[in-house]
Amino acid sequence: NLAWILARGVEIMTGFLEKHKNLFTIIGLFAVFYLIFFHNIGTYPLMDIDETRYVLMSKDMLKSGNFMTLYLNGEYFFEKPPLYFWIECLSFKLFGAVNEFSARFPAGLCGMATSFLVYFCGRKIVSEKYGIVSSLVLATCLEYTILAKYAILDIFLCTFVAFSVFSYFLTLFVQEKNKKYFWWLFYIFSALAVMAKGVPGAAIPFGTAFFVSIYTRTFKEIFKPLYILPGIALFLLITLPWHIIMLKTHPTFYHEYIVKHHLQRFLNSEELGRKQPWYYFLITVTWGIVPWTLSLFAAAGAKLKKLKSPNLKPSFENAKLFLAVNIIAALFTLFFFSSSSTKLITYILPVYPFMACIIGYIWTKYLSEGCFSKEIEVSSYIFSGFCILCCVSAIFMQFFLPQAIYADIKSIQWFCVATILLTQVPAVIFLIKKNRKALFGAYILFILILSAWGTPQFYRLDYAFGQNDLMEYAKQAKESNATIYAINTGRRFSLNYYGYGAKVVYLKDVDYSGLSELEFAPEALILVKNKEIKNNEKAFANFTEIKKGRKYTLLKEKEPN
Repeated sequence: NLAWILARGVEIMTGFLEKHKNLFTIIGLFAVFYLIFFHNIGTYPLMDIDETRYVLMSKDMLKSGNFMTLYLNGEYFFEKPPLYFWIECLSFKLFGAVNEFSARFPAGLCGMATSFLVYFCGRKIVSEKYGIVSSLVLATCLEYTILAKYAILDIFLCTFVAFSVFSYFLTLFVQEKNKKYFWWLFYIFSALAVMAKGVPGAAIPFGTAFFVSIYTRTFKEIFKPLYILPGIALFLLITLPWHIIMLKTHPTFYHEYIVKHHLQRFLNSEELGRKQPWYYFLITVTWGIVPWTLSLFAAAGAKLKKLKSPNLKPSFENAKLFLAVNIIAALFTLFFFSSSSTKLITYILPVYPFMACIIGYIWTKYLSEGCFSKEIEVSSYIFSGFCILCCVSAIFMQFFLPQAIYADIKSIQWFCVATILLTQVPAVIFLIKKNRKALFGAYILFILILSAWGTPQFYRLDYAFGQNDLMEYAKQAKESNATIYAINTGRRFSLNYYGYGAKVVYLKDVDYSGLSELEFAPEALILVKNKEIKNNEKAFANFTEIKKGRKYTLLKEKEPN
């Protein structure tokens, strides 16, 4: 009868789902990671300066067929190794076009691959739930989410460093007969990290292995011939050929690449102008792990108070060791980048896989056993309450913000309101009802919506403050086959990328009183900041305004009488 058929169908379906549980978990994670890292990545322009610079270089590499030497605006570029640019070229060939999607696709792939790495390692070493939770935490750490869909080198460094370090971690948990394979992978991925961004690609994995081996009392294992000899051979086989070719081909390579952009970058930032205080990355990571920041600090504080308790025992030994080695890796990564004189927000990206495993431990204990309930729930009330307060402020902001500011940000007003209403109001309800899984899901959904649908809106808002001007003027120069002279603007590579084919000349430290003495090419277009024209009106008396934008003005020299 019908009831028997339905009951039998449910039984078969339940059995099928149970049998293929891991497959459906992977499919579910893939869907979430796709929305976070890939959805809409081709719908908004490349960001000035880094995205446009690196994609432009990759485009030039593909066009010229010279895959050894890097060029930027016709000049040698010895700051970085070539692996990122090779992968970008492969993406361009794969999709048959150089555009925003093909440029960002490799970065998104790195974001997804590292998230799956955390899942599979967490599942093997600790548990299925821990792997799921930790991978989702990584994918939704705010800075990681942003930069994993941003066409720059740091996400490649992060991915290869993570694969290298986690390969080493696995040597602590696998059978003796399988250790050699993970040791070899450790060296291979470290070499790829070096080819992605130089010295940090080796420093972080080897530094982490050194301190972890001391903690685990396995230091002598590092020097076992079966591990180290093939490992070093593989490392050198990957890293040496390109470096040797460049040293032999370009006399200035040694000073530019090794001395200036590795040694001086680490020891002295005066020439590069990127000096920051030692605590810079502590602040960066604090906002970078949003929305998990408060729960991590609260749980960590509670854990420190309980360290003296002899009854504190982890529910699984592997989790205790895996947590410890990730703490060591995170601390060493923070120390390495913080000790450098030169600091940029993007540099610290390799710390996030380790932070995700630490935060994942806390949330897994909370979801499974109710541990850290007070700390996580109080911090969640604070976070969600703050978001709801921002939501209320956003609804009424036209009544208290200056009209000019409101006009700039009103394009994202109702998206932000809707996102908070859909995620943080339910989060408060879940807290009241003590529904831990739903609370975790609300946090994941919050970042997922911001990443998948909010990123294009936030980027376009940012472009309105100057980059739209650059893209418009670049296309105008390309159509008229004119040369753009960018005066005292810094290198704005949107001009090069979106005006591809037009010549761009950057003039810096120009004294406007002598502007009339400069010689420009026929039909030249002059780009200057609006404020410079306002402050030096007489200097621009011989120039005609073609177009005035939000931040920049495009000028043309007047014809002589």
